[in-house]
Amino acid sequence: MESFITKNYQFLVGDHKGNAVIWIRFPKDEALIRHLKHHTKARWSASRRCWYVNDIANYRTLFGLPPKIISKAALLTVHEMNLPVLKRYTEQLQLKAYSPNTMRTYTVEFVQFLAAIKQYPAQNITAEKLRSYFLYCVQTLKLSENHLHSRLNAVKFYYDQVLKRERFFADIPRPKKPATLPRAITSRDIKKMLQAVKNDKHLLLLQLCYGMGLRVSEVVNIKVEHIDSKAMRVLIQRGKGKKDRYVNLPESLLPALRTYYKTYKPAVWLFEGQYGGQYSVRSAQAIFKSAMKAAGINKTVGIHSLRHSYATHLLEYGTDISFIQKLLGHNDVKTTLRYAHVAQPALRQIKSPLDRL
Repeated sequence: MESFITKNYQFLVGDHKGNAVIWIRFPKDEALIRHLKHHTKARWSASRRCWYVNDIANYRTLFGLPPKIISKAALLTVHEMNLPVLKRYTEQLQLKAYSPNTMRTYTVEFVQFLAAIKQYPAQNITAEKLRSYFLYCVQTLKLSENHLHSRLNAVKFYYDQVLKRERFFADIPRPKKPATLPRAITSRDIKKMLQAVKNDKHLLLLQLCYGMGLRVSEVVNIKVEHIDSKAMRVLIQRGKGKKDRYVNLPESLLPALRTYYKTYKPAVWLFEGQYGGQYSVRSAQAIFKSAMKAAGINKTVGIHSLRHSYATHLLEYGTDISFIQKLLGHNDVKTTLRYAHVAQPALRQIKSPLDRL
């Protein structure tokens, strides 16, 4: 990313033949053209006499542009009366320095609310009308408890943080969240899955996720400079809640990590995408899904289950819960204690009375 920012490029978000693109302008220079072609799949528009790439998250990161928060199609669902409301809402999210993912989630949910109220001004909504709206979400839209919490949080942000009406939501109850347990994978299945991965880069990514208990966003955020092979630890910078922490680097991965570095020569990010810049979360999720399929493991779990498995297996090996809490980056040990309900080898040894008949 630094190499584009420091060079003489200018970027402009726009449209080309009905597609969202990023226009790239710069003085005519063969070196800049070679650099652009090397790091991107840029194309030349003869009609506009300008280079351009598709407007995707990887290119926005590479060019130092802000993430795309909402699509044009979603914007069209908002009545013009409430477009200034949406603008003020997104500006407040930016001022609060929320993460791109949180900004995107909140904005998408708030847009759904604005679409539902149509031309009615959001700032004039009464508490009773708001209550009716969330009843509609439950009874007609049949949103799940987690989805309803997400929409409540998004709408509440507007009235709490933008309009400063902190007591506006006092009489709107929240649904009780289901007490679900973390979905872990057995050590045997993880070994089977890793053995099914043939691509060295993909294998290392999955090994780091499991071997250090990382969220997928954290593993794609690792920079080369974050790895300290002498101290055998990795800096996880600005993890969830924008907190830094260190995690232990598995000794078994050091040779593979060195081989990977010599082969791929990553410049900034440990894992770089095909368009240059940071590897995408979606690509990492796809790698996990393909690996599970190749290993013949039919479980409805995502890549985050590797983090759950890391914590569960550490508990089963007798690791103190407070150490696991620090490695996972949890603020409250109660969050980590969820894994104690999964990692109970002694309970699994108890035979049912039916087996004794």
